[in-house]
Amino acid sequence: MTLDLDFVRRQFPALSGDWVFMDNAGGSQVLSRVADRISDYLLTSNVQTGATYEPSQRSTERVRKARRAFAGFVNAADAGEIVMGASTTMLIRLLSEAMTGRLQPGDEIIVTNTDHESNIGPWLKHEARGVAIKVWRCNPETLELELDDLRGLLTERTRLVAVTHASNILGTINDIPAIADVVHQAGAELCVDAVAYAPHRAIDVRALGCDYYIFSAYKVFGPHFAVMWGRKEKLAGLDNIYHYFFSKDSVPHKLEPGNINYELAHGSVGAIDYVAELGRMAGANEGRPAIEAGFADIAEQERALTERLLDFLKSRNSIRIWGRPGSGIAERVATVSFTAGERNSKEIVDRVDPHKIGIRHGDFYARRLVEDLGLMQQAGVVRVSMVHYNTLDEVDRLIAALEPAL
Repeated sequence: MTLDLDFVRRQFPALSGDWVFMDNAGGSQVLSRVADRISDYLLTSNVQTGATYEPSQRSTERVRKARRAFAGFVNAADAGEIVMGASTTMLIRLLSEAMTGRLQPGDEIIVTNTDHESNIGPWLKHEARGVAIKVWRCNPETLELELDDLRGLLTERTRLVAVTHASNILGTINDIPAIADVVHQAGAELCVDAVAYAPHRAIDVRALGCDYYIFSAYKVFGPHFAVMWGRKEKLAGLDNIYHYFFSKDSVPHKLEPGNINYELAHGSVGAIDYVAELGRMAGANEGRPAIEAGFADIAEQERALTERLLDFLKSRNSIRIWGRPGSGIAERVATVSFTAGERNSKEIVDRVDPHKIGIRHGDFYARRLVEDLGLMQQAGVVRVSMVHYNTLDEVDRLIAALEPAL
């Protein structure tokens, strides 16, 4: 591992304070370079795009560069496949709205019981139009989404399957290429919520094989902003949800009603540049190799953090880890949830708070999973969600706070 943690932590001003931030799945800390870019946009190019005068041309180019940067970040074939918006929740709602014209009574959509509500609720609205909603439930013993169960749900009327890349409670990384193969064999499309995955691993949408892929920049060291990738031909086939004079071929703009937030688009590029800089520090070349190398070091740092925490939790007989027990890079992200017998999870978090360590309890908007696991009556799970800027010393500090609380 070549990750320089001193360099990393200097990039995040909030880390210089007293608090340990281990609620990163709710929103990571922000890079100083991101804030600088937002400020620079607002103070030097805060005009509407698309005009002929020079400041507008500069603003237009900055937004274009943001779209190109995100295309590189996810390894898209075309910057026109990048749709930008306010949040993953909003982008999936807009995607659902744009699918209305192609969904007919009797069609089917499959959702999972492990997803954040952002990738469930927007699809349920189509029930009112006669679309059947099916639920792909995880195995109640292993908590795994099993492909044979998905195959049993798919029919010739299935139009879409919605699934998470990584669970924001279990931390489990789902095998998206394998899921995509099964879905496409049935003639359906695959929509992936990647919010809980994007801060932890390099994204390659061409290798994943899905049709739509959405994540939030504010979980990836940036501002409250989000990105959706979609295959160009799939986006072209969606309804226009902007003004009537936008043509059906006006991709991606027909899917960005009200225009995007320009300063946040420009600012978010700072997070992409940061990951690439980590890769260059590891010896990688510019562009895609740098992003992949940066995330390789991120993944290894997070594996070590996860292993340290899991080893402690597994040493306590009262603890149930919800998700895979191993720390393998291909198996899980650094989001670890647990309960202590039938104890109230809030009580445990309340005992940790005075130590100035930010963790959390609850259902994290994956309420259907927490309800199915029967954990609502004990205030859900305790969740520790780490990213690469966390340290082993911080994990040890958390363990020292947890021991008397457990």
